[in-house]
Amino acid sequence: MSIITIFNQKGGVGKTTTAVNLTAALARRGRNPYCIDLDPQAQFSAISGVHAADGDATVLSLFQRNRPLRELIVSTNNGGSIIPAHLELSKVDTLFGKGYNVVNRLNTALRAERFADEAYPVLIDCSPLIGVLVLNAIFASHGVIIPVSADHLSARAALQTEKTLKALEVVLKRRVPRRYLMTRFDTRRRMAWEVHQMLDEKCGAEVCRTRIAENVSLAESPAHSMTVFQHAPSSRGAQDYDALLDELLADGFIV
Repeated sequence: MSIITIFNQKGGVGKTTTAVNLTAALARRGRNPYCIDLDPQAQFSAISGVHAADGDATVLSLFQRNRPLRELIVSTNNGGSIIPAHLELSKVDTLFGKGYNVVNRLNTALRAERFADEAYPVLIDCSPLIGVLVLNAIFASHGVIIPVSADHLSARAALQTEKTLKALEVVLKRRVPRRYLMTRFDTRRRMAWEVHQMLDEKCGAEVCRTRIAENVSLAESPAHSMTVFQHAPSSRGAQDYDALLDELLADGFIV
């Protein structure tokens, strides 16, 4: 079983789009993934047709009163199951600080409730801000997917994310595998190829061979609270996320 975090220290790079559609691609193959929305903006939850009433329906209640994660799981409209987010998640940093037991809380709960013993992957969507929630996701993860939209600011943020992950290795006592995923890739734009070349030079084999093309259907589907597979199953966006899952399964990044 795999616990995969989707994160970049920049917004607007395709984190939630990737989380939603990779989840859907897994569900279409009968893998029935669990999803954890750790972004207080709750966009993943909204696209999945789930709206938490308050913070107690989110991971916040794990921190506040040790509520079991399995009590928080809700079925989505795309074939998976989600622990939703709510704006109240933004309180976590202020309320609990960043001690080791706090940033390892999600990891401890996932293991205690034996999520790691199951055949179904767990995908975690994060905000772009390094804080308690993101650290919890990284501490719990077997791997991190770093979406990088085809522009230089996104690439810089991805390289900063690499530095963050390296710095955490001392605490984690392990290296978290990662995959850099090019998103919003337009083959006609020179900048897209420049960014791709830079990532190849810096990150080598950890850059995904699959690239997510700039695609109208991917941009439209969240407005309809749909995955790209529901909204436009024959689109380039759907094909790209299917290909991404093939790649991640083939190289054992998701098991």
